[in-house]
Amino acid sequence: MITGTIKTQIDQIWNAFWSGGVSNPLSVIEQLTFLMFIKRLDDLQTVEERKSEDLGLPIARRIFPEGADDKGEPYDNLRWSRFKHFEAREMMRIVDEHVFPFLRQLGEEGSSYGTHMKDARLGFSNANLLAKVVQMLDDIPMDDRDTKGDVYEYMLGKIASAGTNGQFRTPRHIIELMVNIMKPQPGDTICDPAAGTCGFLVAAGEYLRGHHPEMLRKKQTRDHFHNSMFHGFDFDATMLRIGAMNMTLHGVENADVSYRDSLAEEHGTDAGAYSLILANPPFAGSLDYDTTAKDLLKIVKTKKTELLFMALFLRQLRIGGRAAVVVPDGVLFGSSTAHKDIRKMLVEEHKLDAIIKLPSGVFRPYAGVSCAIVVFTKTGVGGTEGVWFYDMTADGFSLDDKRTPLLDAEKLGVCPAQTLTDEEHAKNNLPDILARWGDRDAEATRLRTAQSFVVPAADIIATGSWDLSLNRYKEIEHEEVTHAAPAEIIAELRALEAEIVEGLDRLEGLLG
Repeated sequence: MITGTIKTQIDQIWNAFWSGGVSNPLSVIEQLTFLMFIKRLDDLQTVEERKSEDLGLPIARRIFPEGADDKGEPYDNLRWSRFKHFEAREMMRIVDEHVFPFLRQLGEEGSSYGTHMKDARLGFSNANLLAKVVQMLDDIPMDDRDTKGDVYEYMLGKIASAGTNGQFRTPRHIIELMVNIMKPQPGDTICDPAAGTCGFLVAAGEYLRGHHPEMLRKKQTRDHFHNSMFHGFDFDATMLRIGAMNMTLHGVENADVSYRDSLAEEHGTDAGAYSLILANPPFAGSLDYDTTAKDLLKIVKTKKTELLFMALFLRQLRIGGRAAVVVPDGVLFGSSTAHKDIRKMLVEEHKLDAIIKLPSGVFRPYAGVSCAIVVFTKTGVGGTEGVWFYDMTADGFSLDDKRTPLLDAEKLGVCPAQTLTDEEHAKNNLPDILARWGDRDAEATRLRTAQSFVVPAADIIATGSWDLSLNRYKEIEHEEVTHAAPAEIIAELRALEAEIVEGLDRLEGLLG
């Protein structure tokens, strides 16, 4: 649990960067990631040394070699526990000229903990700033996994820019809603083809720890959890580093977080490889046919990234695999042939489970685009009987750029500590979504005037365009309003006019 004290410490680190001339939020988090990685390497070696000392055996895994590097600096001086005590300029020399080249070397050697450090560079030249940040980071108590993960999540939450390539962070409560709907299982193999900071993978891991703790006590399922369950891809090196560190600090030792342009590369190697996909891919517009993977174009002939990602999800899922993904509203009702083809595939060739319409401000301040969560299962033989629609109108936060909480902390999120009243539900629909999703038999009886309802597949097919927009099926209940007859209204107006004239005549008589 992250405390107010720790938040204050992180805020002070952030402010130190800003006052020291590092103002790009992504640069700040990248430099913090490097420093936390350096500290973690030292912690790992310290654990190995203690284990060796207790057992009287040689060190099984030595990260920092004995002796000196090729510039003559003792490897011991490259360790966090040593250089944190150095004078600022000496610390700067060690970190810039020796520690970062050592990180790049680890990356080139392909070690599991150095893969994303191939182009690591110290991003500031102020020795006093480095010394201050190292001291501040060292003062934050990060002894257990929960605190490490929460600290890093809080740091990521301070990224106030949308970054590049259309990237923006999916709000944590929306991620948790999608994960709770999908209920990851110990046997799942989970993928996010546009992973960014790995928010979906982290949330899935935390869900499994909370709901299936026994999996970490059995060797086979524990090895699967740490080495082969989680797969995240991105083509931004900064995001890969941040995502890999996020997974590590949340206790996943060797997640597959790797470079891939998901829409440009052929997917023969992992076609049908995953049982669960959780994603909010970027909707950057259009790609050239020449740069798009040919196997995706065989599924749907289009240049639009949102449709290509849907084709990718279908390609990567195994039969019986499930997906919960965020799409822009255009995917649900677009009139192009490619739009219709994707919707037809979901409804007629696979099993479309749900469409959850999100309020348009849910991704502010990054984007104001209207989106929906699409939940489906890959079958290859159909299976859609009825599609569950939910009209989310509130997620617990204001829908403007400030995104101010509308309720107390214990009443926010998917599983609040307290049951919400009807008035509070109007400000946070997430618990209701999860409750109704868990009782879909009852949902089938709801009228289409309700906030959620089920539409038979036949009704969707009958539209001819496989329209999946909620407004196409939602019925609005109009209250009957009774008006007086026109003659009665005119008579009332004439009576009022007569009263006014009489009043004016009386006033004129008094004045005269």
